[in-house]
Amino acid sequence: MNKTFAKDVLEGLTAKEKHLSSKYFYDTNGSRIFQEIMNMPDYYLTDSEFEILSLQAKQIVEALKFDKPFNILELGAGDGFKTFKLLEYLVNENIDFNYMPIDISEEALKMLSEKLMERLPNLSIKPQVGDYFDILKDMSESNTPNLLLFLGSNIGNYLKVDAINLLRLFNKVMNTGDKLLIGLDLRKSPITIRKAYDDQQGITKRFNLNLLIRINRELNADFKIDDFDFYCYYDPDTGRVKSYLVSLKKQTVLIKELNKTIEFEQNELIWTELSRKYSLSEVDKLAMISGFQSKHHFLDCKHYFTDSLWEK
Repeated sequence: MNKTFAKDVLEGLTAKEKHLSSKYFYDTNGSRIFQEIMNMPDYYLTDSEFEILSLQAKQIVEALKFDKPFNILELGAGDGFKTFKLLEYLVNENIDFNYMPIDISEEALKMLSEKLMERLPNLSIKPQVGDYFDILKDMSESNTPNLLLFLGSNIGNYLKVDAINLLRLFNKVMNTGDKLLIGLDLRKSPITIRKAYDDQQGITKRFNLNLLIRINRELNADFKIDDFDFYCYYDPDTGRVKSYLVSLKKQTVLIKELNKTIEFEQNELIWTELSRKYSLSEVDKLAMISGFQSKHHFLDCKHYFTDSLWEK
């Protein structure tokens, strides 16, 4: 039993307003469903960021203004799909750098490394298994310039105070002159955003319900999946998408591994995800509050998304 998962599930489902962390979406089945989401025509986020890194790699590298070999440290590299185009440009231009993907999963990094070495045999790749901050702290003791990558609009999943705290921690372990390339989803037509997060095919619904299936499997619970539905909404005033699971009736769920019974009222909600959208002025303000200078916004052709370059 994953003790952290068990603890977080217990805390979330016994809270006054029930919630489950979106970081637990990504078990094997959840990751597969998320691939389906990324392939949906209305899910613009992946394509938008891929376009930026594919077509503006040269401009991004020039904006770094590093005059000696440097490290690229990617926080939560995943499958490396988007980053590949940036790495490919650097390797093809014979630019001297080390790519250091950071992840707590040794297996994920092994798969990523093998895939990249097959496609970019001249890439200098040094995978780092462990906690972001432990590894970044070690890096900051060297005088090699660093570019941190925090892509995929991950920062949008944090509440405002948590986002600022996380970015300040990044800032704290960086050296003066180090850069951060951060992906942020931008405010746009509420209709475009709603279609991306509440698809008619029900893929996002399956993605959310898979979290209950995971609890059933890993914690020996008896959630009846058909007794829950999915709901999400976008508030253009705050720029927040919030997603929920909805209990369709008054019911009781037993989680045997926790020796706990959870009561649900009819229509009671479990909050599963936050996804914040920003204006460019909000991005600049976020950088300033976190101790960075916002240097450049690299936008896709529709201005749906930005990979923004910040400097400490």
